[in-house]
Amino acid sequence: MGIGYARRSGLVLVVVAAVLGIGCQKPPNTSSGVIVEFQIEPKPVTVGLVVVSLTLTDTASHPVTGAQIAVEADMLHAGMSPVFAQSKEVGPGQYQSQLSLGMAGDWVILLHGSLPHGEKLERQFDVRDVRPN
Repeated sequence: MGIGYARRSGLVLVVVAAVLGIGCQKPPNTSSGVIVEFQIEPKPVTVGLVVVSLTLTDTASHPVTGAQIAVEADMLHAGMSPVFAQSKEVGPGQYQSQLSLGMAGDWVILLHGSLPHGEKLERQFDVRDVRPN
């Protein structure tokens, strides 16, 4: 094992450390203090119109009001266009939206929004086994 091996090993360690360091950084202005509870109706979830209900609370269990939340639904396989909706606040910390899921299979629901004090809200929920009608 010569100097070349030691340099390559050192370079690998530097690259691994850089990747781990980037992966462990907390994104700026995140909503880590907000708890999001997610529900989707009907159960079991079927193709067609569904209601996405969200409950937002802070770490002290107080409702988070005044959030602006966009909901995006994507199939896990490529080729299907995403579906979008805007959530409406229906009560303190309670938000709802309606989406039309156009195909049976596995979906992912993405939340994109902002909280009253300017924090960003990003969450993801899997919806498995959406059934045909």
